[in-house]
Amino acid sequence: MITEFNVSAVGFSKKNIRGIDYNLLSNAIKYRAADRTPEILIKTEKLNDYILMSVRDSGRGIAEDKQEMIFTRYTRISKDVEGTGVGLFIVKRMVEDGGGKIEVESSLGEGTTFKVYL
Repeated sequence: MITEFNVSAVGFSKKNIRGIDYNLLSNAIKYRAADRTPEILIKTEKLNDYILMSVRDSGRGIAEDKQEMIFTRYTRISKDVEGTGVGLFIVKRMVEDGGGKIEVESSLGEGTTFKVYL
């Protein structure tokens, strides 16, 4: 795991930041690609009125037509990985309830980047 913390303080609930980080990191590990060593980059930076926290992994990736649905409650796109389908739904609610937004960029077989604007 590599970190690039360019912003040291975030005006967001510590409990919620921990929950967001935990979920995104555990998903990066659970959905790692079997054929390569997992790589995870966590980065923070100031971007306009937001602090952007991005979590990029080298995992399986998410098909473009599934990317929006991953934030819906009980949605699971991979049945071979244990989970309930509520993690990203909860992350999105925490982020949006705090005045932020979350986006996903992904390509199958190339990994995923979650961008959390706080």
